[in-house]
Amino acid sequence: MARPLRLWHCCRVPPTPPDQLAVPQLHRAARFEDAVHGLVERRLRRTGWQPNIIAYAGYGAPGWARVLCRVLLGRPDTRRRGRLDKVRGWRSFATLPAKHVKVTIEVDGVRQEVTADRSGFVDTVIEADFTPGWGCVRLSVADAEPVEALVRVLDPAVRFGILSDIDDTVMVTALPRPLLAAWNTFVLDEHARTAVPGMAVLYERLATAHPGAPVFYLSTGAWNVAPTLTRFLSRHLYPAGPLLLTDWGPTADRWFRSGREHKRATLARLSREFPEVRWLLIGDDGQHDPEIYREFAAAHPDHVAGVAIRQLSPTQSVLAGSLPAPAGRSSSGPIGQKWLSAPDGAGLWKLLREADLV
Repeated sequence: MARPLRLWHCCRVPPTPPDQLAVPQLHRAARFEDAVHGLVERRLRRTGWQPNIIAYAGYGAPGWARVLCRVLLGRPDTRRRGRLDKVRGWRSFATLPAKHVKVTIEVDGVRQEVTADRSGFVDTVIEADFTPGWGCVRLSVADAEPVEALVRVLDPAVRFGILSDIDDTVMVTALPRPLLAAWNTFVLDEHARTAVPGMAVLYERLATAHPGAPVFYLSTGAWNVAPTLTRFLSRHLYPAGPLLLTDWGPTADRWFRSGREHKRATLARLSREFPEVRWLLIGDDGQHDPEIYREFAAAHPDHVAGVAIRQLSPTQSVLAGSLPAPAGRSSSGPIGQKWLSAPDGAGLWKLLREADLV
């Protein structure tokens, strides 16, 4: 007999982010965005557009899972495909959320209904029986075909995990230089993006050396590009893993979300959800990864196995607005963790082996 599927509540909920202060009124940018969306939505619905679900890979452990998806308005043919087309970057942002739509989550024949937020997102934790490995949940909205969302379920015996940045760590992006970032994000076709040399091989070797170790991809990028990033990672043979991205556009209390706070909050959440896992944190020196990882390592020393920083080339460093760093170094972090730095995956692999992290 299937166990009831239900949202976590009371003391049964797994660790969650700290409570946030209630915002009495939406930011004026958010109110303007909602007004525009409401006007466009009414017109599109009159022409036959209806909600469709874009499913994202979630994660969890036996007994619970974090389910992620977004509900967008689309034409009937788009709804049947259940995903976004392979298009230039700007079209990924030219979407209209279906706000406050009821979404049904189904696992083993048991259903639970949740409500999408004002941006069409569903980010919720459910309780159900899951087997370690890759599982799936079924998602549906009224009058649309259901879609399946993958869930990476960690084995309770797992003690090592890999958490990686995306921009300039696995994919050459040249962030955060505004004009280059805009060109790479909005203009280039997804097949024009290039992978960082050796990183896919590095991740595959790490996954092989630590059977069952999860791979999470944490980025300040918007959920709008999640389908594109998923195809990029698959095309370049990176290990499959959940994407942990952020929303695009105004929030309830500001013009845009803070990318650094998103990373800090996600790291803290993972440390609470998987207290026995020690993470190898992988990033680059072109943005704020070293600073964020150093803060997390100081606050959660037992949750960090090591930090591997991919060094940008002199040209990439200049484009990213930072100074080139000296090549190939290995040192101890603030609480004794291994801190490694190299310009590519091959160099990091060598240092990781010398540091006994593989």
